[in-house]
Amino acid sequence: MPIPQTIEALIEEVRHLEQKIDAELEKRQEPFRYQIKKGKVIFEKELLARQKLFKKNLFTYLSEVPLLSFLVSPVIYSIIIPAVILDIFATLYHAVCFPVYKIPKVRRSDYIIFDRHKLGYLNLLEKMNCLYCGYINGLVAYAQEISARTEQRFCPISHAKKPHQTHSRYRYFFSYGDGERYKEELFQLRLKFEDLQQREKKEDEADAVK
Repeated sequence: MPIPQTIEALIEEVRHLEQKIDAELEKRQEPFRYQIKKGKVIFEKELLARQKLFKKNLFTYLSEVPLLSFLVSPVIYSIIIPAVILDIFATLYHAVCFPVYKIPKVRRSDYIIFDRHKLGYLNLLEKMNCLYCGYINGLVAYAQEISARTEQRFCPISHAKKPHQTHSRYRYFFSYGDGERYKEELFQLRLKFEDLQQREKKEDEADAVK
């Protein structure tokens, strides 16, 4: 029993909507006149100079931070320790195991992105916070994508109770209780990553143009 055409059509519709959202978000960026060349953000000099007009002095910024924020900051930054450990093990695991199971590797640079520190209106502490948040949130997304592709390989079955938030591969999973499709199509679904390969090919072509 193949995937119902209505579901395939909806998945395709979602892809188109996501592309429209991305295009609309890119339009919002146009007034800020920057280019991305070889992965680096380059602002026009005039705009970069204008950004610095909105930069708050570091000492002024610190004077406005509540005392309680200073007290809890060690707890916030201590997360870097388990985060780095997760990064190492997730990267090692998927580098070693994904080729064995013919699962496409996750491009780390698609998830962990460092570019906000280049903004001229951020002071030193704000830049550090942006680097930290970019790393932690990017790492979580990176690890989730690794686990999503792993789950598609080993247990591509939807839950009876719908999760509050699902990962990128969940839409392709078998319905809970659909033993017939699970038995007949498990092998094919384990290797169904064409959409990832097509997307990455388009991204590579777009980067080549830039």
